[in-house]
Amino acid sequence: MTEVEQATDPHAHHGEGPVWYSGWGGLRFVDMLAGDILAVDLATGGVERTHVGEVAAAFRPRSSGGMVVAIERGFAFVDEDGNVERLGDLWSDPGIRMNEGACDPDGRFYCGSMAYDATPGAGTVYRLDVDGKVSIVLEGVTISNGLAWSPDLSKAYYIDTPTQAIDVFDYDPTSGLVVSSRRTLVRIPPEHGGPDGMTVDADGYLWVAMWGGSAVRRYRPDGQLDGVIELPVTQVTACTFGGPDLTELYITTSREGVPDGEQPDAGSVFVARPGVRGLPVQPYAG
Repeated sequence: MTEVEQATDPHAHHGEGPVWYSGWGGLRFVDMLAGDILAVDLATGGVERTHVGEVAAAFRPRSSGGMVVAIERGFAFVDEDGNVERLGDLWSDPGIRMNEGACDPDGRFYCGSMAYDATPGAGTVYRLDVDGKVSIVLEGVTISNGLAWSPDLSKAYYIDTPTQAIDVFDYDPTSGLVVSSRRTLVRIPPEHGGPDGMTVDADGYLWVAMWGGSAVRRYRPDGQLDGVIELPVTQVTACTFGGPDLTELYITTSREGVPDGEQPDAGSVFVARPGVRGLPVQPYAG
C-alpha cells in the first residue's frame, strides 16, 4: 500500500483544488471558503496566502502571467502581485457559489457551481473562453466537482458528487465538451465516500479524492478499481501530481463537517509517491 506523508500543517479549513506549476515554483491550493489561494513552501510546510474574494473555488495559471480564478459568482484574473480583476457576476443568487474547475486542452477554463446548501440541480458548469466570453456548458448539476482529460485529449471525465459516479464526455477541440455524449464510467458505493476532486496520470488512470472516505481511489481507463491510498482524515477533497518529475501526488483535505477536537491534521496537504507520473497542468490561454 502506498504510504502518505503530511506535507503541510493544517493551514486550511476547507483545502481544495491543488495545482502544481513550475512557472510559479511549485504547489498552490485554495482555502475555499476563506477566499484564499495558498502558495506552499515544501521545504518548511509553510504557506503564503493571497486573498481573492469571498470564495476561492478553483484556479489555473494564465499563459500571459498570473492566474485565472473562479470566485464566488464568476471569474477573475489575479496578477503576480495579487491584484484581482473581477470579470462580473454570472448570477445574483447569494445561495449559489462556484466549486471546482479546470482548463481544457485548448486553454479554456471551466468551473461548476453548487448551492451552499447543496440543493439538488441548482448548479451549472460554465466555460470562460480565451476571448473572455462565458457560456453555459451543463445545467442541473448539484455539487460540480472533478474535471480532467484523458492523455490523448479525446475524453473528459466529470464528477457531480451526489451521483456517486464518474462520467465521461467526448471532447471536441472546437466546441469543447460534447454534452450529448455523456455516459457513466464508474459507480462508487456510498460507503466508500463521495467522489470529489480528480486528476489523471500519464497512463490514463484516474485518481479520485473521496469526501468522507479517507482515501484516494485509482481507477483504470476502463473504470475498474486499481488501488486505494488511505489517509488519516476523512474529508479528502482533491489531488494533483507535482514535483520536478510529476511523480508526487499532493492531496488536499478539509475540516468541514469534522467535530472540534477530532482529526487534528484535517486541513493539511498530504503527499504520496505511488510510482507513476502525472500530466502537466493546462494553463488558461486567455
